[in-house]
Amino acid sequence: MGLRDLTLYHFLEHNARMFGSEPAVLTSDRSYTHEQFLDRVDHLASGLLKRGIAKGDRLCMLAQNSPEYLELYGACAKIGAVAYPINWRLTAEEVQHVVTLADPQMMAVGAINLPQLEGLDLSGLRIRAIVGEGSADGFILFSDLYEKPTAESVEVSSDDPFVIISTAAVAGVPRGAVLTHANLIMAGYQFIPVIGVTINDRHLAALPLFHISGLGLSLAMIQVGGANVILEAFDPAMGSNLIDEHDVTLMADFPPVLSMLLDAREATGAQWKSLRLVLGLDAPDVIQRLHTETDARFWTGFGQAETSNVVTLMPVDERPGATGRPLPAARVRCVNELGKDVPIGEPGEIVVQGPLVFSEYWRDPDATNYAFRDGWHHTGDIGKFDGDGYLYYVGRKPEKDLIKSGGENIYPEEVERIIRELPQVAAVSVIGVPDAKWGEAVKAVVELAPGESLTADEIIEAVASRIASYKKPRHVDFVEELPRGPGGEIDREAVKAAHS
Repeated sequence: MGLRDLTLYHFLEHNARMFGSEPAVLTSDRSYTHEQFLDRVDHLASGLLKRGIAKGDRLCMLAQNSPEYLELYGACAKIGAVAYPINWRLTAEEVQHVVTLADPQMMAVGAINLPQLEGLDLSGLRIRAIVGEGSADGFILFSDLYEKPTAESVEVSSDDPFVIISTAAVAGVPRGAVLTHANLIMAGYQFIPVIGVTINDRHLAALPLFHISGLGLSLAMIQVGGANVILEAFDPAMGSNLIDEHDVTLMADFPPVLSMLLDAREATGAQWKSLRLVLGLDAPDVIQRLHTETDARFWTGFGQAETSNVVTLMPVDERPGATGRPLPAARVRCVNELGKDVPIGEPGEIVVQGPLVFSEYWRDPDATNYAFRDGWHHTGDIGKFDGDGYLYYVGRKPEKDLIKSGGENIYPEEVERIIRELPQVAAVSVIGVPDAKWGEAVKAVVELAPGESLTADEIIEAVASRIASYKKPRHVDFVEELPRGPGGEIDREAVKAAHS
């Protein structure tokens, strides 16, 4: 570590020195103090080094939340390895795409996720480990990786990569946004004072640790010396009870997490007296229910993996419909196609500058250069500012149209590609439609080839058999002919107008 460097491992050392006996990680049946957590991270880091893991190596994790997941992040921070978490909801085919791009030196997998590795060539990996109880040929137990620490050290700088977060898939392959230690430390320090996070806070880690939302709040707890209460598999009743059992004060949310937890609270009689803040996105009726039934308040903002978390933030009722005003470390504009600011109240692409902007798309220089044109990160999102500086989210640019369902990003083209491969299909347009539970749902509008027949269930099953089930259409409309533009291309906006 250089003269002015700061990494996420520094905070683990600091917490062990200053708050050693205070809780750092809690689950339904395990508890680690800051001293114990650092000790486990150090043992894991030592074991990785002894097995040949080096600075810059990618370490993939395909598993649900656990203390081991956070410990692997900590070990990566210490030895300069790069965490590359994988969405455990992906199919084996999609996992293969991610693994091929990541080119990892280690794969840690939950026992229940082993089927997603079937058929993958993992022979080049230095380490294959199972988290929890289980066995498979060529795999060791993750618990066997922990070794007595030695004096060996690795120089890690603030600008070194720390984690690669998969973004929505383009042409079937998720891009990887490379985030540095400096990116994530600044992201935490930007929203920590705004929402008032302190050592006394406890975060319910209910969102997956492969998402920037779940990871961001978990790292913020580490930065302030608070505690992460890990929900190891999403069980609403357990999550609701953990809030009471461990005096949870805050959590992140995307649909339908909060509504399911509120239902469980009502069913179990949990009190939630400690909960003060929920940060994320959700339907107005769910937010109102939180405000009516508890003392907690809902906060919302705008951000993405490429900006290391939110760049705007506010209590949801401060300016209804807005996402908040830009935070201090983010310069945010709305621009036209020429890169010029659009007038107040008019929509333009949201662009961002500042230390939160990711360093690159992993092994994709063309996509990186395009996103960073004119010296700003082009988010692909459309927004507008009001006269008081509040940012409103409008939608995605047509070429980057996506559907956000249950907190997951889904590119229509990815779903369309699967449906177009069906021989009975002449053309298809996939759009997002409002959904009370998931926020948005996928709808496929299908034009069949002359004389062909196909059912909605057959289309849905075809998609679910190839890519993650959350990407499958929940609705299918059949039409005689899809609307087209002058060049014969499908007019997606006309499809949306007729079928949303």
